[in-house]
Amino acid sequence: MKDKTPHILLGIYIAEFIICGISPYHRGVWWAENIPIMLIVAAAVIISKYFRFSPTAYIMMFFLIFLHTIGGHFTFERVPFGLITDMFGFERNHYDRMAHFTVGFYAYPIAEVLLKRKLVNTKWLLYLFPVFAILSVAAFYELFEWIFAISTDPEAGMTVLGSQGDIWDAQKDMLSDGLGSVFAMLLFYFMNRKKISETIK
Repeated sequence: MKDKTPHILLGIYIAEFIICGISPYHRGVWWAENIPIMLIVAAAVIISKYFRFSPTAYIMMFFLIFLHTIGGHFTFERVPFGLITDMFGFERNHYDRMAHFTVGFYAYPIAEVLLKRKLVNTKWLLYLFPVFAILSVAAFYELFEWIFAISTDPEAGMTVLGSQGDIWDAQKDMLSDGLGSVFAMLLFYFMNRKKISETIK
């Protein structure tokens, strides 16, 4: 029987998208935040016709989709995250950092493709390529935010940028992405070490 995980997650996303699309804080920001996620979901649906990820990989991919869609509704700076902020004594809303951490989770499906398709012949390349890929995407996305911030109206631009006054925001976002990818690769190793040993000598 075919695993229903991707269908269930897609259904949850569609419901979330509809709900979060109702009266967002700023419609322009909502579009800017949701278009990349819609592209990710569309890509996952298309790829699934040719490559079936594991349930774990689909769940890992879903974290960002779920969190980012909420962030698009409220804007990341305004997501109700006060409990965590107060609990740890943070000076800013770190919801965006949590979402960035889940960007790194995409290292898991990248590694899965490399392993199942036998696209690498060394374990180090299997472990490192997904991390480097995530860091590259992270840098590209920070450039997108910068371009959006300087080319749209000031309020929407600064809202999407989401720096909250931190001059090192972009660097910390990329670090969060990278740490997420390292976590994902550790999980990938522990869940697939037998198959890795059998596939890559």
